[in-house]
Formats: sequence, structure tokens, C-alpha cells
Amino acid sequence: MTAKNIEKRLEQTLIHDDAMQYGLYTYEFEEALDELKSSLAHDRDDDIFAVTENSGHVAMVLLEPSGQVSINEQAKEKLQALWPVTYERNMKQLIPVFAKQLHAGALPINGVKQGGVWRRRSHWTG
Repeated sequence: MTAKNIEKRLEQTLIHDDAMQYGLYTYEFEEALDELKSSLAHDRDDDIFAVTENSGHVAMVLLEPSGQVSINEQAKEKLQALWPVTYERNMKQLIPVFAKQLHAGALPINGVKQGGVWRRRSHWTG
């Protein structure tokens, strides 16, 4: 899949409410949760989230400092609550970057600060 096609799938899912796949969450994120939690604690962000795409399917995870893990639509809703005014604008900026990273085989990971601020953190390749 091209980066442009990945970008379109991410837009459909993260902005226009297409369904996310729990199986993809399990495949991509479940084993990485400890690493994500460690990264969250180390960087002292309010939250951390990551998205992935595989064969047209999208999954998302969001972790809070409390250890709470939100998956797929629940993660999206949580992020929308954290960014009530800026969610769509932030996603429109982030999605092209996510698509390029995913196309290159990297998993984009982003820290979240309260008040609509985000910062690209790191990514790992799978």
C-alpha cells in the first residue's frame, strides 16, 4: 500500500469514523504495552498514543500515566476529549506524517500534553 493510500485509510478512520480492528491492535500493540508505558513515564507526557495500519485496517492505542489503556475507538474518543477543540486540526497535521512512517515500516508514537499540544516522540520498526 502506498503512503497516500495509508493516509486515506487513516483519515477515514481517525477523522470520519470508520471502524478500527481489534485484531490489529492485538497484533501490533499488545506486546509493546510495557515499552509504551516506560516511554510515557520517561518522557513525562500526560498521555501517549500510537496508530497503525495494515492491509487497509487501522488500530490505535492510548496510554495514561495511571496505566489505563484505551483501545481503538475508545482511544480515539479519549484523544478527542483531551483535544476538544484541536483534535481534527491535529489529526490533519499528523496523519500525513503517520502515513509516511507506517509506509517506511515504523510505528508512530506521540506524546500528548493537556490543552491540545502534541509532540512526535519516537517510533520503532517491527
